[in-house]
Amino acid sequence: MPSVLVLGFDPKVVPGVDVAAFHAVLDNELARFAERGIDAAMTLLEIDGTAEPTAAEALAGRAWDVVVIGGGIRKPEQSLEFFERIVNLVRKHAPQAAIAFNTSGGTSVEAAERWL
Repeated sequence: MPSVLVLGFDPKVVPGVDVAAFHAVLDNELARFAERGIDAAMTLLEIDGTAEPTAAEALAGRAWDVVVIGGGIRKPEQSLEFFERIVNLVRKHAPQAAIAFNTSGGTSVEAAERWL
């Protein structure tokens, strides 16, 4: 069974986001992965000193076929350095994994399937 890790910002740290609605989107994505026979997990990161150790632990926890990096991490210009650190953590802790990018919290399955 293919495996996918989705890394994204915890919606509680994103200004103006309806946290409950966003969690519903994420739960729906996990269900869509399961429907396709893909073992998926999500790790939600806060913008603080815990983000990198949390990401590194998730990445090193098992072998992943694909790591999807969410748009919230890579799109805002002010997150560029954080995005670079996350990409390099993937390279270090999951070098065998393809890296994919979603366009929203609801397109992680399609992003991962491009590389499975």
